[in-house]
Amino acid sequence: MAKKDAIEATVSGNDQQVGFRALVMKQAIEQNLAGLARNDANQIVHFTLHGDKKRIDSALATIREGTKRSSNLKITTAPTAVDLSLNTFTIVDWTSSSRHITNKYNLVFHLRADDSAISAGDTKTAWHKILEGTLNADDLKKLHPDD
Repeated sequence: MAKKDAIEATVSGNDQQVGFRALVMKQAIEQNLAGLARNDANQIVHFTLHGDKKRIDSALATIREGTKRSSNLKITTAPTAVDLSLNTFTIVDWTSSSRHITNKYNLVFHLRADDSAISAGDTKTAWHKILEGTLNADDLKKLHPDD
């Protein structure tokens, strides 16, 4: 079993209403990492990642690239205590301004038992299942096929 590691991160720049927290969660799904992503009252994104150090580093490399609509990102990371009991990654109070979804949802990914990384295609399938299992029917209709 690989050694577990954990980081906490603060993000500034153009990281609001651009799918940034979804990007972080998709990396958590792909790399099978626990943690959470949330916006502070001042609209700064905070996230944590817990898991295999190499997979955290891989996720961070992608996260640092940002989304197609984000820019001027500054991501500051620091080590944090590993919570071995944490077995989910959660986006707290997720909404989507581009899809006019204003209801706040906690999107939750449950770690895979085999603790493996998965492909981008499998990550997208898992992301869709989380959305389908969480959003109400009216908000589900607002999603695009490429979400």
